[in-house]
Amino acid sequence: MSDEQRQAALARAAEVRRARAEVKQLLKSGSLRFDELLERAESNGDLEGMKVSAVLSSLPGIGKVRAGRIMSDLVIAENRRLRGLGDRQREALLEELG
Repeated sequence: MSDEQRQAALARAAEVRRARAEVKQLLKSGSLRFDELLERAESNGDLEGMKVSAVLSSLPGIGKVRAGRIMSDLVIAENRRLRGLGDRQREALLEELG
């Protein structure tokens, strides 16, 4: 990679991290619901790459332990990302969090 390409990639990565942090903050404050996030993620590739465990632990009243328990109960791998959720897993999460 050239220096320009590297700088552009670093700027893009920072932009993605900033967008994901903003979404997690919105989840934590209750301004954004999980089902709304799933809808946003379908049209926004940056959000599709978020780990489900990070999203769940950003929700009010759910910490890392409870997020892990939910994922374990619903047979969702620890490293699963939003884009990798199947229809049944999405439905199960929506029902669990609903």
